Amino acid sequence: MLKQYFTDLAAYNSWADQKAMDWLSQITDEQWELVNKSSFSSIKQTAVHIASAEKIWINFWTGAADPVYLSANFTGTKNELLAIWTAASNGLESYINSHPEEELMRPVSFIYPNGNTGQMRYYQTFAHIVNHSTYHRGQLVTLLRQAGYSHFSSIDLATYHILHADLL
Repeated sequence: MLKQYFTDLAAYNSWADQKAMDWLSQITDEQWELVNKSSFSSIKQTAVHIASAEKIWINFWTGAADPVYLSANFTGTKNELLAIWTAASNGLESYINSHPEEELMRPVSFIYPNGNTGQMRYYQTFAHIVNHSTYHRGQLVTLLRQAGYSHFSSIDLATYHILHADLL
């Protein structure tokens, strides 16, 4: 049951990410770059942060040599970022789907953006990244509203489960 919970969370995360990316693909470059007060200074910087975090956790899980936070040096276009984010989101889902349940307790070492290191169990890091992405997608909604975008639909977990119910 534990692995099923995480595969469900991964599917939810991919679904919600795709909805957010669909919204972002509809905004202008001016809206994308609009400076605003939030955790990050713009829609662009918030999206870069989400994509960067999803991508770096895959690097930590797979033991990639010298993982680099995308947010430290991304200079690409909106479409390039959306492609990276799509790959990372799909990568999270693929990784958990192929990850043996008995490995969910294994320790994962990671590096914070400030260079400090830490360690948590795999299942904790997976839950963290889904929660992290959900938090910042909420910020994207606020930033998009402030930029004049209003074509939203719900992307919360309950909505996902209702739309994808297989046992009810």
